[in-house]
Amino acid sequence: MYKHTQFGWLIAIALGVALFALLPSIEIIPLQFGVSLSALMLFICVSFCALRVEVSDALKVRFGVGLIRRTIAFTELESAAIVRNSWWMGWGIHYYGSGWLWNVWGLDAIELKLKNGKRFRIGTDAPEKLAAALQSKGVKRA
Repeated sequence: MYKHTQFGWLIAIALGVALFALLPSIEIIPLQFGVSLSALMLFICVSFCALRVEVSDALKVRFGVGLIRRTIAFTELESAAIVRNSWWMGWGIHYYGSGWLWNVWGLDAIELKLKNGKRFRIGTDAPEKLAAALQSKGVKRA
């Protein structure tokens, strides 16, 4: 079984700086708006600052506390390849042209090719270990 959590320090720091930058405007903006904005930024931080990948009975990927997650059965996977994302592909969850990318930090990733032809990239700071874990579950290495 493989479990790995990668923390996105830059996301956490950026949101912390943004919250700190709001402090001087507390006297200017309505309290309700300031509290709502702070709560939203905290929610984003908790939801997107960590990416957990687990290889057990299926491949399980989740952001933050797990509100955003995806489970893929190994029978749905055709292959997995270690890839390097371009810097412009960024972080977060988004479509990159060939499939979906879930990334919290860095450029390394595993690109999964699903049997239905779709692709799914998972950003990771341990691509070799994740590829080996998938291979141990019968997923071909591309």
